[in-house]
Amino acid sequence: MGIKPRLVVMNFLQFAVWGSYLVCIGNFLGRVGLGEYISWFYVAQGVVSIFMPAIIGAIADKFVEPQRLLGISHLTAALFMLLAAWFGYEATLQTVAGEATSIGPLFTAYCLSVAFYMPTIALSNTVAFSILKNRGYDTVKDFPPIRVFGTVGFIAAMWFVNFVGFGGRGVQVGDSGAEQIVQLAPMAAQFTYMQLIVCGALGILLGLYAFTLPACPIDRAAAGEHKSLAQRLGLDAFVLFKQRKMALFFVFSMLLGVSLQITNGYATPYINSFAATSKSWFAENPTLLVSVSQVSEALCILLIPFCLKRFGIKIVMLMAMFAWVLRFGFFGLGTTESISGIILLFLSCIVYGVAFDFFNVSGALFVEQEAAKPMQASAQGLFMLMTNGIGASVGTWIAGKIVSHFCDWEGGYLVARDGVSGGWTATWFVFAAYALVVAVTFAIAFHYKHRPETVAGGR
Repeated sequence: MGIKPRLVVMNFLQFAVWGSYLVCIGNFLGRVGLGEYISWFYVAQGVVSIFMPAIIGAIADKFVEPQRLLGISHLTAALFMLLAAWFGYEATLQTVAGEATSIGPLFTAYCLSVAFYMPTIALSNTVAFSILKNRGYDTVKDFPPIRVFGTVGFIAAMWFVNFVGFGGRGVQVGDSGAEQIVQLAPMAAQFTYMQLIVCGALGILLGLYAFTLPACPIDRAAAGEHKSLAQRLGLDAFVLFKQRKMALFFVFSMLLGVSLQITNGYATPYINSFAATSKSWFAENPTLLVSVSQVSEALCILLIPFCLKRFGIKIVMLMAMFAWVLRFGFFGLGTTESISGIILLFLSCIVYGVAFDFFNVSGALFVEQEAAKPMQASAQGLFMLMTNGIGASVGTWIAGKIVSHFCDWEGGYLVARDGVSGGWTATWFVFAAYALVVAVTFAIAFHYKHRPETVAGGR
């Protein structure tokens, strides 16, 4: 097999691991009595994203070849995820037996798993770039077609856990020490701990596969350069806050980052909530419906060069911000109980591509253009820290509080809370109002003159 197809396989598996649980773990947590802790699982992912990539990256720079460290990280993450699946299995048995479940063991194993998985996103890029460069390929030209298969892998994993069902028999040990056989009803993996087993199995496969990739030699000269942990985290780039334009950009990056993980955590429980009152095919297959978001993401990447060249970074970022308003607003109006409602849910998923891609790509380009060359790597790290680290973590935690105010878990479904008006509709409109305020404030406060010659290869 040629090197490009091998890197395609690596990218496919890299994001299939993530896609197997990222948007549907809330469905499982709700069914084992842990729905109120959904936000914790996404906050944990954001927190580890602040420091773990820097630590793993430092090890890859100096001590362990990237492809080997990629394999070690995936195997470690997979083992912890399988441990989390075991605790999820026990929680399922406890729920069936009518007993209370504990979040501690499951949450701890999950946190350890994502702590080793999140750094592999950057590490897999490092491996791909190194291998392509060593073989004389142009990374700008040859990497994007390889990377797009990562999104394909993410979607494929979502479809797999949406359609493939699991059931069987379990052993529940009572207080008296006697064993009791518990029959687990067949159910799609998106609603059970089996999604974590799928994740673990894919992680083991990719971990072993990574050891077969060509060597990525460590640059000993670069490895000898001393970089503090603060530099690797991008914290030294905080000096850019002295510039008003950059300070505003990073502040708004954090504010918009608040929106990033909200629908990952709560979109599928919301869509599935309609199954509590009606038998809609879409309500029973929420992960499949949400996968339209990832399809849109893959397609919208193709629009970015044209839009940047035509409208400039500020307008493109505003497009992303207002797309978040529509993303949340369409969810608030959507329903699986009518054709028009289903169309609105699809529209919400379609605009996600603009909301996610236009902000992340144009933001990274803005940093590349405005930060001095010695500071660019640190500035990019700061951009990721503000959005996927601080912003996403704080946003998901706040979102959990808002959802808990308007909605409650009943019979495994997250439905409108008794005595509180609004329910899911009010929840999504709160998120939409927040995104709208951020967008309008950004349009007024952030000033940037579009220079067409600086984008789309014009530098």
